[in-house]
Amino acid sequence: MFDHIRPAIVMMLFFTALLGLGYPLAMTEIAGAAFPDQAEGSLLHDAKGHVIGSSLIAQGFVRPEYLHPRPSAAGNGYDPMNSSGSNLGPMDQKLIDRVKGDAAALRKENPGAVIPADALTTSGSGLDPDVSPENAAMQAPRIAKARGVTLSEALAVIGAHTDQPFLGFIGQPHVNVLAVNRALDGLYPLGHSKTP
Repeated sequence: MFDHIRPAIVMMLFFTALLGLGYPLAMTEIAGAAFPDQAEGSLLHDAKGHVIGSSLIAQGFVRPEYLHPRPSAAGNGYDPMNSSGSNLGPMDQKLIDRVKGDAAALRKENPGAVIPADALTTSGSGLDPDVSPENAAMQAPRIAKARGVTLSEALAVIGAHTDQPFLGFIGQPHVNVLAVNRALDGLYPLGHSKTP
């Protein structure tokens, strides 16, 4: 009887080693060699080499001189260990109150601006690192004023970091919040002012 079972055991061990260990390790090595930045988490570093974030995960920028991300429902906000949406329905009073509060704050920060939907809604993960070009443009006057630069300079930084849909039709145009904020700090450091 063992003669009949032995080939099955050998094949199970062989394919477990091949497909459970060999294949994943080979794919990890190939991905690391072909896409080293993405394989390491698309991490961004400061001038001293310290990790300051990932281009794939939102951070909670709240100061007026920075581009603000979408609202987050992940934990206490932008918590990658607690990534999720709120699961609140459109008739849920808690969601209605949050959106009304956010809309009032945005109107105060950006008087007269049309508020895009992604400035009020959370993403499915709560960690969307991008905003729409409309959302970024709405924030440009606040950023320009806080940094002491012209509106056209703030819009130029946002435009330089606006990515178009993949192949021209897959997805939507989007602006990476962390990339814009890093560029703003590089071009117009805090304390820099062109206006008197």
